[in-house]
Amino acid sequence: MLKERGVELPAIGELVMFLQAKFIPGLTLEAATENVRIVLHKREVQNAVMTGIALDKAAEAGTLEQPLQNIIAEDEGLYGCDEILAFSIVNVYGSIGFTNYGYIDRVKPGILAKLNAHEPGIIHTFLDDIVGAIAAASASRLAHSHPELEDDNY
Repeated sequence: MLKERGVELPAIGELVMFLQAKFIPGLTLEAATENVRIVLHKREVQNAVMTGIALDKAAEAGTLEQPLQNIIAEDEGLYGCDEILAFSIVNVYGSIGFTNYGYIDRVKPGILAKLNAHEPGIIHTFLDDIVGAIAAASASRLAHSHPELEDDNY
């Protein structure tokens, strides 16, 4: 489903690199992308991806009831349900996921800028947040797998 919407796993891996490369010396795109694959194997992540993409596609087709149709189609800033769905992904690897997600959602690097471009006829209200959340969870997984790099480890 991600690929159908124009999102390749290495593009999410690049977001993971953006979040973790300065903290994990020698981190490669291959390792970052492998962590994305691992995160995507979790059923709760898959459920969030399917739900968000289905809602984006329904909004593109104009099949949602009003006012929800306009809210999702216009990606209204105060809607918030797209972020709430993303939080179900972010939660998978602990609180560091929230800070990673908040940062990446704010700066929107890489594929997130493309997904958030609001091109006519293309709705990614949920997808941009889902992709950011997958990257944040993957980066968090990496951080948890390298406890030797923690600041308080003496």
